[in-house]
Amino acid sequence: MRKGLTLLLVALLAVTLTVAGCSSNTPAPAGEEKLKVGFIYIGPVGDAGWTYAHDQGRQYLEKELDVETIIQESVPEDQQSEKVMKDMIDQGAKVIFATSYGYMDHVVNVAKEYPDIIFLHCSGDKIGDNYANYFGSIEEPRYLSGIVAGLKTQNDTIGYVAAFDYPEVIRGINAFTLGVRSVNPDAVVKVKWTNTWFDPAKEKAAAVALLDEGVDIIAQHQDTAGPQVAAEERGVWSVGYNTDMSKMAPKSYMTAPLWNWGMYYVKTVKEIQEGTWKPEAYWGTLKDGFVDLAPLTDIAPAEAQAAVDKVQDQMKAGTFDVFAGPIKDQNGKEMVPAGSTVSIGDQLGMKWFVEGVEGKIGQ
Repeated sequence: MRKGLTLLLVALLAVTLTVAGCSSNTPAPAGEEKLKVGFIYIGPVGDAGWTYAHDQGRQYLEKELDVETIIQESVPEDQQSEKVMKDMIDQGAKVIFATSYGYMDHVVNVAKEYPDIIFLHCSGDKIGDNYANYFGSIEEPRYLSGIVAGLKTQNDTIGYVAAFDYPEVIRGINAFTLGVRSVNPDAVVKVKWTNTWFDPAKEKAAAVALLDEGVDIIAQHQDTAGPQVAAEERGVWSVGYNTDMSKMAPKSYMTAPLWNWGMYYVKTVKEIQEGTWKPEAYWGTLKDGFVDLAPLTDIAPAEAQAAVDKVQDQMKAGTFDVFAGPIKDQNGKEMVPAGSTVSIGDQLGMKWFVEGVEGKIGQ
């Protein structure tokens, strides 16, 4: 289900894969094998986005702890992923990180079959004796990036290239739009679905379609820099995702919501090594450094940094809630009354758009 990189992205993003683990300054005791940790990726490490960011976290894990890692790229979100997990176990993996939402039920299947192996699943919601999930409040930097876009747009029309209509993607669009409209109440965010995580050509084509509709900024929830490239080629501005994408679109890119996966990988593996790990639903925040906003480039509007800093400080202090009411849906119905908010549980099931979003769910 994943296509190869375009020649442009390959040329820009050649990445050397390091599959074998490396030692830290504190080696395992003599005669004791290193803990082997497996990582299952939805795309190639060279995607410049989601998988690349996870692999940076894996490398950080190897640097900080005395472990060995193995990876498998471009694993479909179907039963084939179960075979990959079992192959990793046969290679000696005692811990497996599955880094995409669609692996969830397959993780549970394999975890029940191998109760002595620990499984961690990204962005899911299921927990058992030997499996758990991890994600975080990416809606916080999404909102902040929306402030930047809302201040930059000249025609109050922003495009958003989105993968699937999963709650994870929907709440990101909503958070971005709330950020946009907090500084520019007249702005709208147009959504185009690609129904793929990794397809540079399709992602770029969706961005081009939005540009043809008159948007002057492209934002995204996709795994590659394809939408950024489209913005660059058309001379408009862009907001990336997952990584600093300035090299792919130096004349367009302003900022991007980021993940710090390495922080979580080190924390979790260290707990496993020390025998203190317990299954939990980990939810990282701006405050603990799990999510962040990439530094604003010179292309961002001059007033954006102060506006972002103000809200970001409130988020870290726990005094600003992205989904605090009142919030209306795109049809004008009040969904979150004043004095209320959207719980994390409801965020995980979010299937409605906020006011200001132009697009449909279920297409």
